[in-house]
Amino acid sequence: MGKVMILSFSEDEEEVCQRMLQIISESPRFEGCNVLQVEKHLSIGEMKLNLAEKNVVIHGAEAMLTNREFEILYLLAQSPGRIFSKEQIYDIVWQEPYSGDYNIVMSHIRHIREKIEDNPGKPLYIQTVWGIGYRFNKNLSSSL
Repeated sequence: MGKVMILSFSEDEEEVCQRMLQIISESPRFEGCNVLQVEKHLSIGEMKLNLAEKNVVIHGAEAMLTNREFEILYLLAQSPGRIFSKEQIYDIVWQEPYSGDYNIVMSHIRHIREKIEDNPGKPLYIQTVWGIGYRFNKNLSSSL
């Protein structure tokens, strides 16, 4: 008989949970183990994010985001109102400390806005907090 391990995390520990599941599923020590993840959907305003399929549907049409763009959007969307610095976004999404120019994060944010916003110059979803970073609009209705 196999052994069962159950892990429980609060909503603000999502990154830790995902990282642990990734390590377990990729480790040769746990070969043959089944890692069961709960499929997660996040709906905010007219946008629907599907974590399992890593896709975004906005106004009924799929937005073609790269994997990095999806990860950034999902990071921000799961914590509406929380401000993330460019450094934090890079460290979490790329899963490594960055020792260079954080303009890569700004570039990804710009591309995400071009793909999901009706007016990228006046974004509804991803807001800039000048001098600090970015946050997802907390005034949009959401559901998991």
